[in-house]
Amino acid sequence: MDGEKMEKLNLVGIVGTNAEKSTNRTLLKFMQKHFAIQAELTLIEVKDLPFFDKPASHEAPAAVAAINQAVAQADGVIIATPEYDHTIPAPLTNLLEWFAYTTKPLQDKPVMIVGASYGVLGTSRAQNHLRQILNAPELRALILPGREFLLGHSL
Repeated sequence: MDGEKMEKLNLVGIVGTNAEKSTNRTLLKFMQKHFAIQAELTLIEVKDLPFFDKPASHEAPAAVAAINQAVAQADGVIIATPEYDHTIPAPLTNLLEWFAYTTKPLQDKPVMIVGASYGVLGTSRAQNHLRQILNAPELRALILPGREFLLGHSL
């Protein structure tokens, strides 16, 4: 192993909110910079996606198709979610519905969940709900076990 160069991981970081100022986006940018030697982390925004409408063709609009392709080609995914009313934001739910109905790029894909929130509990309930969603038969992500990252009072 001495002298061998490790190959960089190709990761996708999903900013799970449409908020212009987001501590979750900041968190992913920190991870992008801090782990730049180990991984190439490409950030994906969910804020401009069309609303899921269950197209009969099972085909995704171009913006969603591009995200599907990036996720499918990635070694893993990091989803950063805030918590609103004890759950994940609607724009993140929207993306996950597109994933489940079209190409299913999260199936058997390693996924890490992180989150930052202004509240004292961080994003504990949103992360728990997201785990349940990602275990759905149409998504079936490989959610990384272990320590959760819950950043509270993130302002």
